[in-house]
Amino acid sequence: MRSVQLVAPRRLEVNEVKQPDGPRSGEILVRMRAVGLCGSDMHWYLDGNIHGSRAVYPMVLGHEPAGEVVETGKGVQGLKPGDRVSLEPSITCGHCEFCLAGRMNNCVTSVFMGSPAAEGFLRDYVTLPAHNADLIPPELSWTQATLMEPVAVWVHIYELSRPRLGDIVAIVGTGSIGLLGIEMARQAGATKIIVADRVGHRLEMAKAAGADMVVDLRGQSFRDAVMDTTHGRGADITFDAAGAPETINASIAATRAGGDVVLVGIPSVFDFPVDIHGAMSKELRIQTIKRSNHRGKAAGDLLARGLISGKVITHVLPAEKSPEGFEMLAAYTNGVGKVIFDFGI
Repeated sequence: MRSVQLVAPRRLEVNEVKQPDGPRSGEILVRMRAVGLCGSDMHWYLDGNIHGSRAVYPMVLGHEPAGEVVETGKGVQGLKPGDRVSLEPSITCGHCEFCLAGRMNNCVTSVFMGSPAAEGFLRDYVTLPAHNADLIPPELSWTQATLMEPVAVWVHIYELSRPRLGDIVAIVGTGSIGLLGIEMARQAGATKIIVADRVGHRLEMAKAAGADMVVDLRGQSFRDAVMDTTHGRGADITFDAAGAPETINASIAATRAGGDVVLVGIPSVFDFPVDIHGAMSKELRIQTIKRSNHRGKAAGDLLARGLISGKVITHVLPAEKSPEGFEMLAAYTNGVGKVIFDFGI
């Protein structure tokens, strides 16, 4: 079978490898149909690490999958060959204190597929626990279904910190997560959505997604723009989807007293100054986010009802062109938004 392998920094190869063994008890064998390219994949590709965990080559990336059940193991119920499924990339134990409390993303033995701990989904076939599968709503294509995982991240974000009806929402960073966040904020009842980035075509995509105001960070101050439009008050809640030191501090500066700053993006650097004094002077709530917490079904419902669109998707490439897709996103060329890899749609 084909396996897209990261063999060195910024170097991918499409290789033939042995197909995984058939599913054991409680597992399913899934044929991949489409896999989305995520910003965290780009951290492994460009930086060779995430949160200090180093890449181990070769490794298989990809954690936004949609596929077809080929075979079920003993004891699997509710799934059968031919079922279309979205797959949760975190393999969790189900019985630690965090799993039992519904915080599976903090499972003490969690293994994340698409990291050095386990191969991801950029391959033809994958075996994993059946409880990691969510049925894809019939309204969604294979390509649209790859958005279930990133939308599930937003569902989890809103479990921890969400806008209230009438809030002014600011979003820094218009990668696919930031663009999806615009639509989520609108559905939550935001009265004004302010979005910032330094990539011109991404700002145009933000407008198309429903942003009321865009800030070009190549020549504008995010903090000043937010303060000007809110008459010095600041945003009620700011989502930092960029993860850069300067954007995190700008998010703190642009948020009103008593507001929320939600850190969604993953920083590439490890040590940098954060304006804690500025945050404390306004009694801000700073919320961090870790993955999607198995919220794929809720995400699928949002997509199937048309509440979150698939406009973020700009390119669908065959699996063999994965290296070109990664390079396109790294360079922000060709008007790229969300890249999806086709494994035989």
